[in-house]
Amino acid sequence: MAHPNANPVDAATGVPTTAHEWDGIRELNNPLPRWWLNVFYVTIVWALLYAIAYPAIPLIHSATGGLFGWNTRSAVERDLAALSQQRGARLDVLKSASLEEIAGNPTMLTFARAAGKAAFADNCAACHGVGAGGAKGYPNLNDDDWLWGGTLAEVQQTIQYGIRSGHDQARAGAMPAFVRDGILKRDEAVVLADYVRSIAGLPVEPKADLKRGETLFAANCAACHGDKGAGNKEMGAPNLTDGIWLYGSEKAAVVETLTNGRGGVMPAWTGRLDEATIKALTVYVHTLGGGTK
Repeated sequence: MAHPNANPVDAATGVPTTAHEWDGIRELNNPLPRWWLNVFYVTIVWALLYAIAYPAIPLIHSATGGLFGWNTRSAVERDLAALSQQRGARLDVLKSASLEEIAGNPTMLTFARAAGKAAFADNCAACHGVGAGGAKGYPNLNDDDWLWGGTLAEVQQTIQYGIRSGHDQARAGAMPAFVRDGILKRDEAVVLADYVRSIAGLPVEPKADLKRGETLFAANCAACHGDKGAGNKEMGAPNLTDGIWLYGSEKAAVVETLTNGRGGVMPAWTGRLDEATIKALTVYVHTLGGGTK
């Protein structure tokens, strides 16, 4: 509340107050330190100069360009242009060479791996991880268990056109939703999950009806995964006997797969990355696992 006297002087310090008092405490009207005020004034001047020199003041459809004509976008474009010029000759070599020639030439291979690693970090690591170790739903690229094959040509095909990406050349296999679509009953999915885990050498409950599971597998799964569950690369059907499963090998995860199906998507990088970068990325990913399945 306001003090009844106008700007009274504090008796203890001899300093005028601001005429405000809270809970018996009066606010002294001490001046700000001169150094603090000088710094404050300097920041104001600096802000005004910055607003004039650089893009800072918003307009209706754009912003002021600044006296220096500098902006972060143009700076990045210049850096990219300089990098492209620096790498240009080598990228042209990658563009004109076949994947086998790149992999067989130590100099080209070294450059391709370096360029591919950078491209991987920018475009692939968000899903596959910085070390390409993957996660549930995202393949581990460090092993040889590659769903669509691990040769250079197969890796390039996957990178170029993606998986279920909408591109007309994309890989398009999908796991049906057996329970959701009424193909199997819930209890049948549980029995089938036990059987699938058993052919992968995973432990199952003693009461599991593996004979019934084998019958269900033959009727519903063998067409894609094969009679023995070894998979079919052409259809994107994984090998069920190795225990390396993209969405997990726990019984609950298998039942979930049988219930609602699976259909992860990988984008098509054609049109987003240039040809030389796709080749470099292909070689880099291939050298991570070297899969040939």
